[in-house]
Amino acid sequence: MIAVRFALYAVLGSLFGLSAFGLYGLRGGERGDALPLRPWLAVLAVAGLALSAVQLALLAGSMTGTPAWPVDAEAIGMLLSGSSLGAAWKARMTALLVAGLAAIPAGRGTWLGVVAVAAGVALVTLAWTGHGAAGEGAPGWAHLVADLLHLLASGAWLGALLGLVLLVTRPADRVDAAHLALTHRGLHGFGLVGTVVVAAIVATGLVNTWMLIGPGNVPELGATLYGRLLVAKLALFAAMLGLASLNRFRLTPTFERSIAAADHAGALGALRASLAVETACAVVILALVGWLGTLEPPVSM
Repeated sequence: MIAVRFALYAVLGSLFGLSAFGLYGLRGGERGDALPLRPWLAVLAVAGLALSAVQLALLAGSMTGTPAWPVDAEAIGMLLSGSSLGAAWKARMTALLVAGLAAIPAGRGTWLGVVAVAAGVALVTLAWTGHGAAGEGAPGWAHLVADLLHLLASGAWLGALLGLVLLVTRPADRVDAAHLALTHRGLHGFGLVGTVVVAAIVATGLVNTWMLIGPGNVPELGATLYGRLLVAKLALFAAMLGLASLNRFRLTPTFERSIAAADHAGALGALRASLAVETACAVVILALVGWLGTLEPPVSM
């Protein structure tokens, strides 16, 4: 279950964030020529459908205390028809089908916007597989809304990282002046969007932490597995913030100057290394999130 949760966060977050990056970071034909968005988005949508099917079988098995295989059709039927989790799963599958169909090459016009909206819907349904939808009353709604926004902001960052990595790792024989200019524009564009994304992640993360930890349990975080994993997640997030700041305020301006001087190899290599480490931190954070969602938070103990 932890592995499937991790994979779903990674796939659905990338699907939403990459399609959003295509909207604000690329123009027209660049979405097919400079960055092959359609095949990436189509593959991510199909992967999301497959992983969601596996997750449903695991959830049904967990509900009945039986193995996920062979599939218990009766348990799955009960889960789909009698719970908010089942409704969220059906909404996710529908949204992923829409996203996948919109990414088919025959699509025209606003296809990328359709993918982004559908992917956003699919991503926020993950809140119903964790602690975000477990509360009641006004505090429960506040927690759920914060979780939904947290998922969208985190996905926007993750997908942008994927888009930037695809840009900076393009084979050297296909890197020309136009691609270098596009790469710089993508880096600069996410630098601006990233400020809003980080603010949203921090604000909603504080709400979630308050709801799941409780102020009285903060001193005892190190005494529980949940607390230790959360501290590790926060440390990695701080590292990502540091790398993002390095990219925006040092490496991206250096890259711009190197393009003007027709000597971009060193600056591009530094960006590749920084983005690789930032992406690795994001992957580990997603794994920790997948694990944390299966543990009882301190406020429930």
